Amino acid sequence: MTHLDAYNRPISYLRISVTDRCNLRCLYCMPRDGVPLCSHHEILTYEEIETIARAAAELGISKVRLTGGEPLVRTGIVELVRVLASIPGIDDLAMTTNGIRLSRHALALAEAGLLRVNVSLDSLRPERFERITRGGRLEDVLHGMEAAREAGLQPIKINTVVIRGTNDDEVVDFARKTMHQYWNVRFIELMPMGRGLSIEDEWREKIVIAQEIRRKVETVLGKLEPAKVSAGNGPARYYRLPGARGTLGFITAVSDHFCYQCNRMRLTADGQLRPCLLSDHEIDLRTPLRQGAGIEEIKSLLLKGVETKPRRHHLAESDGPEKRAMSQIGG
Repeated sequence: MTHLDAYNRPISYLRISVTDRCNLRCLYCMPRDGVPLCSHHEILTYEEIETIARAAAELGISKVRLTGGEPLVRTGIVELVRVLASIPGIDDLAMTTNGIRLSRHALALAEAGLLRVNVSLDSLRPERFERITRGGRLEDVLHGMEAAREAGLQPIKINTVVIRGTNDDEVVDFARKTMHQYWNVRFIELMPMGRGLSIEDEWREKIVIAQEIRRKVETVLGKLEPAKVSAGNGPARYYRLPGARGTLGFITAVSDHFCYQCNRMRLTADGQLRPCLLSDHEIDLRTPLRQGAGIEEIKSLLLKGVETKPRRHHLAESDGPEKRAMSQIGG
């Protein structure tokens, strides 16, 4: 049975960060020099992740998404997918990836039981993509997306963080991709996450809110129509250009928060449960696990997370998380 939090929201979704390591250094996600990495001992083992996932499933959590860092840099990730896909009650298993290694893993992930992938992609221009990611190659991501499509990991959702003065002039180009291809692009408002980011002190000036993005798209390509998305709907509001094959989504974390319908909690790579992405409040699951806690005790800690989930975030009051960068939480 799915449990309700204090604000009558059913909590049915757990995002699991499997590593804090990443092969990119995206400017809004991680400082140029990276973040202090957890030691091998600090990171949850796959067996510990499985225990938490089984406990979550017994509490009615039916959707699990694997994140990082970059989940595909962790050795053995396909086997973890296989284990999680076999847990009774988990009927929706997905992954968010930067796509760099997706082409080599897509088929194996699909065969292991992964259903879908979200791919982070913030520019369609190779040189700009390399600059935003501090070293990534656009062609690797595009090849990864094609491999995912061929493997049946669909629908593929493309997460694009729009940053003023960096890539906001590409929103129409991204929207055009939905016209003749099955691209499902989701424009995400920039969020301030953690210490040490190059944009931390000026993040409000860098935000491009969804209304502005939509206005740019409609001015050039026509009026957007509401669209239904069946799988993994999440916080985005979806639209479609007239006659388009794909969709456009808007994730309005800053301008119009969707906390009233939030159904998720997050597990960091080092075993801390975060009831809210945008709050530093955490519940330690790793220590009890390593002291011998079983499923029932982990379930009680997960329920504590459900019970302490806040009504909403407070970005509007300049009160955002400070302890971790986005790469250390998994988004």
